[in-house]
Amino acid sequence: MPQVAYLFPGQGSQAVGMARALVDRYPAAAEAMAEADDVLGFGLSTLCFEGPEETLTDTINAQPALLAASVAVLRALDQALPGLPAPVAVAGHSMGEYSALVAAGSLSYPDALRLVRERGRLMKEAGQRSPGGMVAILGLEVAQVVALCTQAADLSRGVVQMANDNCPGQTVISGDDQSLELAMDLARQAGAKKVVRLAVSIAAHSPLMAPAAAALRQAVAAIDVRPPAMPVIGNVHAQPLLTVEAIRADLAAQLTESVRWTESMRWLAGQGIDLVAEIGSGDVLTNLMKRIERGVTRLAVGDPEGIERLRAATQD
Repeated sequence: MPQVAYLFPGQGSQAVGMARALVDRYPAAAEAMAEADDVLGFGLSTLCFEGPEETLTDTINAQPALLAASVAVLRALDQALPGLPAPVAVAGHSMGEYSALVAAGSLSYPDALRLVRERGRLMKEAGQRSPGGMVAILGLEVAQVVALCTQAADLSRGVVQMANDNCPGQTVISGDDQSLELAMDLARQAGAKKVVRLAVSIAAHSPLMAPAAAALRQAVAAIDVRPPAMPVIGNVHAQPLLTVEAIRADLAAQLTESVRWTESMRWLAGQGIDLVAEIGSGDVLTNLMKRIERGVTRLAVGDPEGIERLRAATQD
C-alpha cells in the first residue's frame, strides 16, 4: 500500500457546481452538504451547486463552501471505499487547514463550518477597514521576494510581505495598495516572468489582518479542539501540529503569517509519502506538488471519477 497524504484546497479553488456529482451519487456526500445548510442556516449547498459565482466567491461564503465540499468528499470516500486506510498525514492550504483538522478529528464538522464562516466575515471586515490586495509573482526565488517586499515597505512606510510560498518560482505577496504597487515594480525590475494582481480585495496573510486574527483567536478558544489522530502540517511553521495548543496558535497566526506550502510538501515527501490526494474542489494543490516533488504521485479527488482513481491507486 502506498503512503498517502490528503491535501485540502483553500480559497480560490471554489467553483460553481462543486460537489454536485458526489451528492448525486453518494448519499453520505448529500448528508454532508445538507448538514452544512442546517448548521449555517442558509442554502450553502445550493450556492455550491448553482451559484451565482460572485456570491460563492465572496470570502464569507467561499470558505465554508470549500470546507463543506471537502467533507463531502471524505464522507463519499467512507461510503465508496470502506476499507481505505486513513491517510498518514494531512495538510491544508490556508483555509484548507480547517478541512485537514476535520479529517484528523481535531475539529468537529459543525464547529469548523462556524469557524470558517466567522473567519471569512472577520477577514472581509478587516479588508474593509484596511484595504489592500494580493499579487502573484512568477519566476523569482523566495529570498528575492522577501527582499523586495522589505524594500517596498521601507519606501512606502506601509505593509507588504510574502503571503504564500506556493511552489518554486511561484509566490504571492500581500499588503496595502501603495506598497503592493512598489513591490510589483521592484519584482519586474528583478526579472520576474509574470506579476499579476489577483482578484481579491483583502490583504490575506499580512499584518493588515491583525484585527481579524485577534478576534479569531477568541473564537478558536471557545470551541473544542482535540489532539489530531494523524500529523497535520501547519501553514505557519511547515511542521506537524501535534497538540491542541499548537493547533489553536497556528489557526490564529495563519491570518497574518505566510503560508509555507513548499516547505510543508517537502516535509511530507521527506516522510516517505508516495501519493497525495487533493480532497475537494479543483486540482490547484496537485499541480503545485508537481512543481515541488515530481516523484510523488498526485490525484485530484473531487468527484466520483476521482474516487475511482484513488481506489485504483491504493488497491493495485
